[in-house]
Amino acid sequence: MKRIILVFISILTFSCNSDTKEDPVKTTNANDTLNTEDLLPDNLLEEKVVNLGETEANNLVELPLNCINQEYPNKLGQTLENKNALDEPHVLHPAFYGCFDWHSSVHAHWSLVSLLKQFPNLKKGEKIREALSNSLTAENIQGEIAYFNRKESTSYERTYGWAWLLKLQEELLNWQDPLGQELAKNLQPLADLIVNRYKEFLPKLNYPIRVGEHTNSAFGLGFAYDYAKTTENTEFLEAIKKSAQRFYLKDDNCPVTWEPGGYDFLSPCLEEVDIMRRVLPKSAFNLWIEDFMPQLKKKDFQMEVGEVSDRTDGKLVHLDGLNFSRAWVFYGLANQYPEKFGHLRSLANKHVSHSFSNVAGDSYEGGHWLGTFAIYALKEAGKNSKE
Repeated sequence: MKRIILVFISILTFSCNSDTKEDPVKTTNANDTLNTEDLLPDNLLEEKVVNLGETEANNLVELPLNCINQEYPNKLGQTLENKNALDEPHVLHPAFYGCFDWHSSVHAHWSLVSLLKQFPNLKKGEKIREALSNSLTAENIQGEIAYFNRKESTSYERTYGWAWLLKLQEELLNWQDPLGQELAKNLQPLADLIVNRYKEFLPKLNYPIRVGEHTNSAFGLGFAYDYAKTTENTEFLEAIKKSAQRFYLKDDNCPVTWEPGGYDFLSPCLEEVDIMRRVLPKSAFNLWIEDFMPQLKKKDFQMEVGEVSDRTDGKLVHLDGLNFSRAWVFYGLANQYPEKFGHLRSLANKHVSHSFSNVAGDSYEGGHWLGTFAIYALKEAGKNSKE
């Protein structure tokens, strides 16, 4: 009966063509410190809480600032049409050639924009602005579009890199700064191309991809949803909602005890929760989570952090990223539905604090991307539902 009611609520929602109404979210001022400790009562502080203040931001910004122009080592992930398709990374990807691979370069740019927006007085603020200006030129973006339009590149970076490109564009569009608006204008044609790729791909994907790495469907849908909502792209938003419900609405009893996999940087169960909290109305989400992962509502719910055995192994270090991505899902739930999931903040803090010390000064295997995950998790921690 519960499942029938849930399906009915979802159908009714679509028939009215109404967007999911979420509680208003209060974000910190650009000059404020994101102090996660302030969000928890003393008796829930189980771990040292990480604060993202200007000192931490100045340290974190070194990672993306140093890697966006570091061309080698480089993992191209390229399918060759012919021998003439071979070229150096900066030729193939004039905007996003650094940071080991394309998607890491994209979200390194996101990190720079995000940190500069939150902390306009960063020590290297001018260098950041210069680096962004040099990367995200209209000419460079046209070069990226040319690569995506190659015959063998229609599925390139699907959908992880696509999701981060839209997250970068969303960040630029929300940056009330002349530079931000200029760069958003330059990047918009590539964002439009990615939106079209999503719209072409989603109807053809018969089954979701439930893995803990790049191709996870729920993660790709989540960031795409945020972009569609920010840009008020109703058609894209509806395509995402329909796909998410088609993939996940009937799911029961996610086997979270099977997690994590040895290479995971995303939780298949939690990423599914993260997209469904976005696309379902409150009443429908409450019914769905009771079937899918009811243990999240328990005040004593625990999940052990991921442990990295070798920090120089690029795959094994994924588990630090898992700790950050789990945390942003927990924060997202606590922000949206504090009355049911507010207790998850302490678990999120535990995950962040476990891995945060590994970000700065890490080997390149983790350093080229982990900072982004830490920044995004702490940005989610800095949000709080309106009282």
